[in-house]
Amino acid sequence: MFVKDLYAISPQSTFNLTFEAGEVLEIVADRYLSHEPNYLEFIPAGQLRRMGKAVRMGIGAGLPLIQRNEPLDGIIIGSANGGLEDCIKFLNQIVDYEEGVLTPTNFVQSTPNALAGQLAILSTNSGYNCTHTNGSLAFENALIDTQLQLSQSADSTAFLVGAVEEISEYNYNIDTHAGRYKGEATSNSSLLSSKTDGTICGEGATTFVLTNNSTDAYAEIVDVTQITCPTKEELTEMIHVFLQENNLNTEDIDTIVLGNNGDGRLDFWYNDVVTPLFPTAQTLHYKQFVGNYRTVSAFGLYFTVQHMRRLIANTSQKRPKNALIYNHFDGVRHGFILVKNSAES
Repeated sequence: MFVKDLYAISPQSTFNLTFEAGEVLEIVADRYLSHEPNYLEFIPAGQLRRMGKAVRMGIGAGLPLIQRNEPLDGIIIGSANGGLEDCIKFLNQIVDYEEGVLTPTNFVQSTPNALAGQLAILSTNSGYNCTHTNGSLAFENALIDTQLQLSQSADSTAFLVGAVEEISEYNYNIDTHAGRYKGEATSNSSLLSSKTDGTICGEGATTFVLTNNSTDAYAEIVDVTQITCPTKEELTEMIHVFLQENNLNTEDIDTIVLGNNGDGRLDFWYNDVVTPLFPTAQTLHYKQFVGNYRTVSAFGLYFTVQHMRRLIANTSQKRPKNALIYNHFDGVRHGFILVKNSAES
């Protein structure tokens, strides 16, 4: 499947491409909040004020692509939590109003499939509509679903595919107590060199137009795979098998895009297990720009494709031919996305 178009709302100014031009925002915080555009340019004010943040970011990232690439055959979204902030508000209302008459807005905005549904309504898209909520592998599963949908069509077919995650105060506190985050303000410029426990939480929405038509494509997503709870040996073996299934070996991968996040306990998966398998490949990282969240691999794909297009000005000038994106969450769920520069096809 081929990447025809893409858009991102993130803690960097990706929505207007100033990040891609080399203007990296310096962030010093205990969480990296999204840098959002003026939504009123494409979302009516009456609808905007009723939207939770996750839905707002997702609409802001998805609607421009829909408008630029009509008609699309469906919408596929991956999200670990959806609009969790509105979900908690709704649950609190149940208690506060003693299960009486409740405001429906928070309930409507809280379900994980709210974004896909509202994108379909706003664009009058009646095609395939699906939301994957597989935790930190939600985006990888959305890509696999898209791959299956595209493989079943002999005609030119295109889907809006993306991921969205917001920082919920409630979930952030739970994850902090679980030891996932550092809990103190940390500069994004020094995040990856940190050796302390935990990382910094981020958020964002990233969307793509994926198609089975290679014409004018930015890049090709060759394959996607995932594994849960592997040993180091099992992960290594899986990488070799994954590449062999796509007629590649480790020497064919000239770029690895890794999800290092500054957590001294877990970065060994990247540094000690995966990196040694690709001694000649250039290594890129992306979480220092946006922080860590469960579907951050979507931004990793965005970063990789933009680098292939030579729009990322703050990385090596070497243009990848075959890139392997690797991300894990808590060292438990591991995902791989194999990307090929469409210019090399």
